[in-house]
Amino acid sequence: MEIREAPEPQIQAPDEVKLRVEVVGVCGSDMHYYRTGRIGDQVVQFPWTVGHEFSATVVEAGSAVDNVRVGDRVAVDPLVTCGECDQCLSARLHTCRNQKFMGCPNQLPGAMVEFVVLPARCCYRAPEPMTAVQAGLTEPLAIGIHAQRLAGDVTGKKIAILGSGPIGLSVLVALKSQGPCTVYMTDIRSYRAEIARNFGADWIGNPSEQDIVAEIHRREPHGMDFVYECAGEQETVDQSLELLTPGGTLMLVGIPETDRLSFEMNAMRRKELRVQNVRRQNHCTEAGIEMLQEGKINLDAMVTHHFPLTDSQKAFDIVSNYDDNVVKAMIHLD
Repeated sequence: MEIREAPEPQIQAPDEVKLRVEVVGVCGSDMHYYRTGRIGDQVVQFPWTVGHEFSATVVEAGSAVDNVRVGDRVAVDPLVTCGECDQCLSARLHTCRNQKFMGCPNQLPGAMVEFVVLPARCCYRAPEPMTAVQAGLTEPLAIGIHAQRLAGDVTGKKIAILGSGPIGLSVLVALKSQGPCTVYMTDIRSYRAEIARNFGADWIGNPSEQDIVAEIHRREPHGMDFVYECAGEQETVDQSLELLTPGGTLMLVGIPETDRLSFEMNAMRRKELRVQNVRRQNHCTEAGIEMLQEGKINLDAMVTHHFPLTDSQKAFDIVSNYDDNVVKAMIHLD
């Protein structure tokens, strides 16, 4: 990584705002670009600016902007949609056919910059006393809320979340806020599983130290209604199929570094399992802000590390290597 001087962006349209970036969260998808230079067919052409989980302050607003004002702290949805395709018109903004997502190759540069210009519709006021860090966490939280909404009413359901990183934790708090349910969480790093316990998980386990499938089945012999796979690994996909009850649903949230994963079709067919992919979030940012503002959830313990922009390389290396018990690292631009 390197830090470069670049021209300061300027507003080009009346519906745009200019933002001074405050904090940027280091995301698992950033790690794909950092380690392998790609996610699927999205291949980085260097140099490229990464980062999409961020909060900022409005420093300039176009003449048509009415949802935020200069001086507002905002949480940002890093997706810019066309508003005209069949997906947008069907309220599926997250699958817009002409979308541009911050930090994605050949779409929009990322947020690890001092200033950025975006359509104002991407910005949501983060009212006091929300901090810049809390506002930055609304992006992963919105993914958790979207993942929960895809499952519908989970009251009384038995659920497993495989992977206790920031996305798995976001799914956990979203599920628990929706209604009473029993959630089993796993991670190969015990310190992350312990954070999941503190966030409300009913049981935690480390598959490197125990047979988590056998342990969960011992407690729930009929299996799980839902399994959220949040690690993007073949091993956790295999565990998911073993854990699910007949008619259960596998929720694929994690992004694999490989182009293909396999499914044990005998189990899939005999149990008549459903598979639901989870693509970012859709209309969930405001709900995340409301939950954080009203104190329904608290994600502060998720953020374990803070770095200035000048230490970005160190931040990415620590997250990439899972060093120093890292869960979420934040890079401060201000």
